Amino acid sequence: RQQRRRAAAVRIAVGSGRRFSDFAWLLTKRLSAAALTAATAVATTTLSIGPTLCQADEPSAAGRDQPAAVVEATDSWQPLFDGKTLDGWKSTSFGGEGEVAVEDGAIRIERGSELSGITWQQEFPKDGYAITLEASRVDGYDFFCGLTFPVGEEPCSFIVGGWGGGVVGLSSVDGADAAHNDTTEWKEFETGKWYRITVEVGKEAIRCWINDEQLVDQPREGHEFSIRPEVFLSKPLGISCYGTVAAIRDVRYRLLDAKRDSTPSRKRCMLSIVP
Repeated sequence: RQQRRRAAAVRIAVGSGRRFSDFAWLLTKRLSAAALTAATAVATTTLSIGPTLCQADEPSAAGRDQPAAVVEATDSWQPLFDGKTLDGWKSTSFGGEGEVAVEDGAIRIERGSELSGITWQQEFPKDGYAITLEASRVDGYDFFCGLTFPVGEEPCSFIVGGWGGGVVGLSSVDGADAAHNDTTEWKEFETGKWYRITVEVGKEAIRCWINDEQLVDQPREGHEFSIRPEVFLSKPLGISCYGTVAAIRDVRYRLLDAKRDSTPSRKRCMLSIVP
C-alpha cells in the first residue's frame, strides 16, 4: 500500500507538471497516511463483527481475485442492468461520445473523442445505499469506470484508472479531484480483466472497494463533495470512461442497514457476493 501511494504521488506530479514543493507535500501526506494504516493493521488483526468478516489491510491470497463487497449474507441486491438491454439507461450526450451497445451480457461503451458513458434514467436513492458493478478496460489508456453517484443532495464520482491509467479516488472532495485529495491511490489494471467495483454511501462515510480491497474510507462530516464539470451530465447516477473502450456488467444496488455504519473506520470488511 505504501508503494502504491509513492507511485501515485510520483506519476501524478510528473504527469501534471506540478512544482517540486507541491509534490513533496503530496508525497509526505501519502506516506503519513500509509504509516497510520500500517499501525492500525497491527492493532486490528482479523476479527468478526456480526455476520460481516473484517480483516486488516491486506486480503488473503485466496480472496484477492474474488469479486467482493460489504454485504450481509441475507441482503437483497436489486439489478440495474438485465444483461440484455439498456432499459433504464441512456447514452450520455457528452459530445463526441462513442456508441453504447449491449454485447455478450455487458454494456460496451466505445471510445469517444473524450468522454463516453451512460446515465440512469429512473429513480435512485440519494443516501444510505451501496452500488456494485463489474468493469473492464477493453482498450485504451485512461479511466474505464467513472461512477457518478449521489451523496445526499451532492454528487460525487469514484474514478478507476484515471490520469494515465492507474489513479483511483473520489472526485471531488472539498474541491480537489481524484488525483489531488486524501483518497488518491495508484493501482495497476490489466486490459481485458474484470474488476468488481463497489461504492457504499453511509451516513458517516463513503467507502469504496475494488474486488475485496477497500481503497476509500472518506468521512462525510465536515467535507463537501462534488464532481468535475465534464461529467455533469452523469448526474444523478452514471458511468463514464475517458479515451477508453469499457465494458460494464452485473450492476446492482441495495439499501444499507442502519447498523452497518457502526463498523469501525479503516477496517477492510468484505463478504463475497452471491449471485
